[in-house]
Amino acid sequence: MALLEASRGLSIYLKTLNIALADDRITFDEATMLRVLGTSLGVSPTVIPDCIAISKGEMPSPISETQEIEWSGREVGDVIIYQSLLVAALDDEEITEDEMAILDGLRSVYGLQEDEHALIEEAIRSTAPEDETGKRRLERLNAFIIRNPWS
Repeated sequence: MALLEASRGLSIYLKTLNIALADDRITFDEATMLRVLGTSLGVSPTVIPDCIAISKGEMPSPISETQEIEWSGREVGDVIIYQSLLVAALDDEEITEDEMAILDGLRSVYGLQEDEHALIEEAIRSTAPEDETGKRRLERLNAFIIRNPWS
């Protein structure tokens, strides 16, 4: 097992992993999102087995309550990380309930507001290429917005 060091990135990753493991399994879509999130947060793939053990209660977390509180605010780059995960969810066949749960959880962790989410949606719309992938992404974005709790 790799040695886990407490960090804000690990804290956010563990919160998101807990959401993914709520049904005691990780789907391919969830694994994809977790991989994107881990890379964005600097969580090494070598520590994923330990993260899973922590989430299942088989191993203590290296993150203290004090650190949880200290790291609870939003930092530069958090919105981009959320946007990256939203794009990853949009680029597969559909946004599943599992992906929605991860996005909702991360939106809560980062404290994203409705107006900020609208800006993210607009950024995705403006950067979507005019090819089949871009068109499908926009169709799925529209479907996501309909299911979004702020709609």
